[in-house]
Amino acid sequence: MADSARPRPVILRLPPEVVNRIAAGEVVERPAAAVKELVENALDAGARTISVAIEDGGLKRITVEDDGCGLSAEDLAVALERHATSKLVPDADGRVDLLNIHTMGFRGEALPSIASVSRMRIISRAAGDAAAEIYSDAGRIEGPKPAAFTGRGETGTRIDVSDLFHATPARLKFMRGERAEALAVTDVVKRLAMANPGVAFTLENNGRNVLRYGAETGDEAGRLARLGAIMGREFSDNAVAVEVVRDGARLSGFAGLPTLNRGNAQMQFLFVNGRPVKDRMLTGVVRAAYQDFLARDRHPLLALFVDLEAEEVDVNVHPAKTEVRFRDAAGIRGLMIGALRHALAGAGHRASTTVAGFALGRAKTEAPVAGLLWQAPAPQGYRPVSLPRAVSEGMRAPFEYEGSPSARVEADEAAPPVSGYPLGAARAQVHETYIIAQTADGIVIVDQHAAHERLVYEAMKRQMAAGGVRRQALLIPDIVEMSEDEAARVLERSEELGALGLELEAFGPGAVCVRATPALFGEMDAAGLLRDLADDFAEYGAGLALTERFEAVMGNMACRSSVRAGRRLNGEEMNALLREMEATPHSGQCNHGRPTYVELKLADIEKLFGRR
Repeated sequence: MADSARPRPVILRLPPEVVNRIAAGEVVERPAAAVKELVENALDAGARTISVAIEDGGLKRITVEDDGCGLSAEDLAVALERHATSKLVPDADGRVDLLNIHTMGFRGEALPSIASVSRMRIISRAAGDAAAEIYSDAGRIEGPKPAAFTGRGETGTRIDVSDLFHATPARLKFMRGERAEALAVTDVVKRLAMANPGVAFTLENNGRNVLRYGAETGDEAGRLARLGAIMGREFSDNAVAVEVVRDGARLSGFAGLPTLNRGNAQMQFLFVNGRPVKDRMLTGVVRAAYQDFLARDRHPLLALFVDLEAEEVDVNVHPAKTEVRFRDAAGIRGLMIGALRHALAGAGHRASTTVAGFALGRAKTEAPVAGLLWQAPAPQGYRPVSLPRAVSEGMRAPFEYEGSPSARVEADEAAPPVSGYPLGAARAQVHETYIIAQTADGIVIVDQHAAHERLVYEAMKRQMAAGGVRRQALLIPDIVEMSEDEAARVLERSEELGALGLELEAFGPGAVCVRATPALFGEMDAAGLLRDLADDFAEYGAGLALTERFEAVMGNMACRSSVRAGRRLNGEEMNALLREMEATPHSGQCNHGRPTYVELKLADIEKLFGRR
C-alpha cells in the first residue's frame, strides 16, 4: 500500500551553478588538483617559466603565473564556460576525436569548476592584444575588462584563486591539514617538472621558497639533471638509462641500480605522452624486472616515459586525467620489462655509490673526537711483531700477522697490477670472508660468499635459458578447485606457463588439472601456486609467482654451492673471483639487493684520517 502511495519522481534540470559544483567535486577534490589543472593549462600555452605560490596549503590562496601565449579579452569570457576548450579542434565534418589527444587538458572543465567553488581572478595578455582581466565569485562573473599586466614576458597569464571551497563549506571538512595539502601540491609540481625538464618551475608556500628548478636542456643529460634535482643526487649518480623503441612505442627514462632501494614505492614514476599518471601496471612491471635482485619488501627508484601514438592510449578514463588505458597493455608491459632488464644487465657489476656513502657516514659518526689521542686496546694475547725482512725484499708468498690468524696479506709484487681492472687487484683476505682489493683510486671490500652466490646464480639462469625447463610428470594428476574466473585466468595463460614447466588443462567448471610441474621444484603445493598465479594475472597481467619461485629455488641452490664464508682463498683465487664479477651482469648485488662489494675512494679515506 505504501509503495502505491509513493509519488512519481520528477526529473528536473539542475541549475548551472549546481552543475559546476558537482563537476568541481570530480575535478577539484583538493588544492593540489586545482594546481595541477592550472599548471597543465600553462604548459599547454607553451610556457617556459611557471611560478606557483600557495598560502595555507592552497586553501587560502593559489597563484599560478606563466609566460605562455596568453588569452585575449574575448577568450577570457569563453574560458569560464563549461566544456569550452581550445584543445579539441573539430575536423572538416565538425567531428571531434577524443582518442586523438595531444594536450594536457581537453575537457574544458578545470577553470569553470575551480571558479564555481572559489574567488578567481585571471589577468592575461595575448600577442597583439591589450591585457584584460575577469573575476568570478562562486561562478558569478564580472568582466572581462582592461587591466595592467605585470607578467614575466610580453605575453602570459596570472591566475589567483582565493578561498577555495568557500562556496562548498562541506568540502572543507574533508581537507587534511595545511601541511598535508602543501605536501600534495609539492608532489604535483614535482611530477609536472619531471615531465617537462625544459620548463623552469618555482613553488612558494606562505612566502617561503619550496622548489626552484631552472630550465634544463632537452637531451638525456637535461632530463637526468631534472630527475636528480627532484629524486636526489643519489638517484642521478646510480641510475642507468632506459631507451627502446618497438612497434611505434618509445620507452625512455632512468632506473636505479638494485642496491639503491627503499621500503616503499613512492620514488617510482610513470609518464605517458608527457602526462604524469598512476597505473597499477607499473607495480607489476617493476616487480617482474627487479624480482631476482630485490626482496619483495624493497622497492627501486625509477622514472619511465612512454611515448606512443595518441590513438593507442585513452587519457579520457578519469576526470582528473591521472589514469590512462593502453590499447595494447600487454605489449607495453612487455616493452617496459624487457627494457628495464636490458638496462640493468648493461650496468654490469656496478653497485650504487650509496653503499660506500653509508659506510663512510657511519665511520664519520663513530670517529674519535678530534684533538684527543686515542688508541685501541690491544686484543687479548696480542704480541707485537716486526715485519720479516723478506717482505721488504719482495717476498711473494703471503704472510700472517701473529695474534690475527684470520688476516692474510698478499705482498705487493705477488698481485697483478691494479690498472685496467675496475675491481682492482686482491691484496688481502680478512676473517676468511672479505677480500680487500686495491684499485687505481681507492679500495674495494668484497663479500666473497655473496659475490660467488650471484655468479653461480647467473650461471644457472643461463643454463636454464639454454636447455629449457625440465618437467616432472605427476603419476596422479592434481585437481585444483578454484572459482570459475580464477580458473579462466590461469588456463588463458596455460601456454605461457607450459614454457616454464607447468602443464595444465581444464577439468570442468572452476577446476584445473595439473599434469606436470617443474622438475626443479620437487614436491610442491600446486593449489597454492595456482591461486597465487590467478591473483597475479588479475592484478599485474603476469604470473610472477611462478618465476619468483624459480628464482627462490635457484637462489637456494646457488647459496649452497657457492664459496662459503670462512673459506681461505689464495691470491689467484681471489683475483679470479674479481675478474669473474667484472664480466658478469648484476654481480654488484646478491639476489636480495644487498651489495656484494663496497668501494671506497682514496679521497674519502683521506678525509676520514684528516688528510683532506
